[in-house]
Amino acid sequence: MTTEIDKAAFQEGYKVGMPTWFGVGAWGLVVGVAMIKAGLSVPQALGMTLIVFAGSAQLASLPLIAAHAPLWVIFTTALVVNLRFVIFSAILAPHFSHLSWRTKAVMGYLTGDISVALFMQKYPEFVETQGKLAYLKGLVYPNWSSWQIGSIIGILLGSQIPASWGLGFAGTLAILCVMLPAVVNKAAVLGVFVAGVAAVLAAGLPYKLGLLLAVLMGMSAAMVLEEWLEKLHAPEGEA
Repeated sequence: MTTEIDKAAFQEGYKVGMPTWFGVGAWGLVVGVAMIKAGLSVPQALGMTLIVFAGSAQLASLPLIAAHAPLWVIFTTALVVNLRFVIFSAILAPHFSHLSWRTKAVMGYLTGDISVALFMQKYPEFVETQGKLAYLKGLVYPNWSSWQIGSIIGILLGSQIPASWGLGFAGTLAILCVMLPAVVNKAAVLGVFVAGVAAVLAAGLPYKLGLLLAVLMGMSAAMVLEEWLEKLHAPEGEA
């Protein structure tokens, strides 16, 4: 019975995630090209995409790698960009706390933004039910595969495309495609504005530290405004 439930749950997750595969693959392709144009060799780029599996952190780290920034700057930047995964982990923890640490580690590596969003649409609150892990696997396995296929194609294409084509800007365009749909409220707008202004004003800092500073300032501004708006609109007596 459990096997049948898991099989049905996996197929459901597979079908729910199917419309996102092309976009994920295209995003991976752009990041693959960007890795090559940032100066990584094909083996280095393949190793990065297979081990890291974090497009936004990869794109944020690439200019730092190209600028030969210190390792602590590169790791700190990637850590800041991926802070949202701490929130994702907290959201998923109640559903999968019973799993072994190895299974949780593997699923943590495979789980991306879209998979978390689709899983939470199915399970917005914690419920005791079977098939949740199989449903998540149906989301993350194809998502990871789409990313890797697109990224590897991008790496191979990027190694053949002349630098004169100017595809080094592809990574920035990809970031914009991901960022703009996420700007859905006043806090997000303020965060983007503050981060943009900070990035321009701090462009002269060494080791690309302006990028890290812009991310921190943008996130802080958005969080402060969001908290203030929540208190402003909270029912009287709850603020």
